[in-house]
Amino acid sequence: MAIPEFRARRDTVDIALVVPLSGPAGMFGPSAEACAELALEDINAVGGILDRQVRLHPVDAGTPLPELARRLGEMVGRRQVDGVVGWHLSDARKVITPQTAGRVPYVYTTFYEGGEDSDGVYMVGETPDQQLFPALRWMRSEYGIKRWCVIGNDYVWPRETALATVEFARTTDIEVIGSAFLPLGGRDFGAALRLIASSPAQGVLLFMVGADCAAFNRAFAAAGLDEHRVRLSMMIGEDVLYAGGADSSHGLFTASGYFESVVSQESMAFSGKYAARFGPSAPALTNIGESCYEGLLLFASLAQRARSLDLRAIERSAPGVSYHGPRGEVSVRGAHTTQPVYVAGADLLHFDVRAQLPG
Repeated sequence: MAIPEFRARRDTVDIALVVPLSGPAGMFGPSAEACAELALEDINAVGGILDRQVRLHPVDAGTPLPELARRLGEMVGRRQVDGVVGWHLSDARKVITPQTAGRVPYVYTTFYEGGEDSDGVYMVGETPDQQLFPALRWMRSEYGIKRWCVIGNDYVWPRETALATVEFARTTDIEVIGSAFLPLGGRDFGAALRLIASSPAQGVLLFMVGADCAAFNRAFAAAGLDEHRVRLSMMIGEDVLYAGGADSSHGLFTASGYFESVVSQESMAFSGKYAARFGPSAPALTNIGESCYEGLLLFASLAQRARSLDLRAIERSAPGVSYHGPRGEVSVRGAHTTQPVYVAGADLLHFDVRAQLPG
């Protein structure tokens, strides 16, 4: 039976906001939703997109993958949405792109393993050569860290990023000397902790998600492994620091295109706006949440530049797209954006920016 289609032209631009509201990454959901709501208000305050007000339709990226694919396929197929924006894990992206490719614009806001080339996908997030590899060089230069052990969740992003890191290390004097991958939602860290303790690793590369990362950090500190080893965690914000507790944050670093502690006019204005809008009980303003604000700005900028939501029109005009946001001036290069990236160290329950990484 044919699926009935809604009318193609609406008075609004409707966007599926796909963020995790459950599962190991669920702790990122409140910040992501809040930042998306702020972007929605800012976009609509200046006339919306193509002179139409914008509406968001939240979708839980923690939904089982077959159901997530079915839900997005139905929303796109019925023309209920004009596009997709969101922060979610790479395994979710892998089931969403077949539903959107060649049909509607899809802005993926997550730092990721690289290589995405599906039709109509644009990326806010950093790839390893923009984020991870410069951070490893910085850790080598500043702290002499050259031997790393990789601990990650067992899915696309950690495994593919680990492989890319091994290839990168071959061009340097940095070494990856061991790895372990743990199930999403798992809490048996014994083997991974023993691997670290018995290795000559000076640092641990953490490719773990949300609640899993917080739990691992607690176990790492409880085992005393933070006394002589640093950690470089690539999916972490203040919400994960809070969940792990101050006692688990010693020697913990990360790298990202946004931190609330970045001293810039744009960053300080955004954090002030966020605090004024959501008040003292607001979800922690994190790099992950902020990326959803960026994603909606990028979606709006792509459509406004093209004067259309048509993928071919957007593709033709995308090379000239740029916008000004909390990260400063952001430009589109291919399907990705260019932006500053920073390395930060945990100071109890706060990230302190240490340096801007070379581009």
